[in-house]
Amino acid sequence: MSTFLMLSTIGPDGAATLHDNPDRLKQVNADVESMGARVLEQWALLGPYDFATILEAPDETTIARVALRLGARGTIKTLTLNAIPIDDYLTSLRP
Repeated sequence: MSTFLMLSTIGPDGAATLHDNPDRLKQVNADVESMGARVLEQWALLGPYDFATILEAPDETTIARVALRLGARGTIKTLTLNAIPIDDYLTSLRP
């Protein structure tokens, strides 16, 4: 399984939905899991992004599908980064 960091910004419609129904965020996380990824951690942020989510998925194709489907709803924009565990990264640097 691969790990990904998804930074999300909600638009006006997403903010209104979240304001009216705060549990919608957990419903979206369940939707993500039904698409083949798993939410490991999530934080609300202050600044240019509204949420940071750590996800686990079998591959980049799965997480790309998740990001596209979430974005297609029109309530959120995402920036998704592949996260390499630091020990794996350090091992890759050794000869």
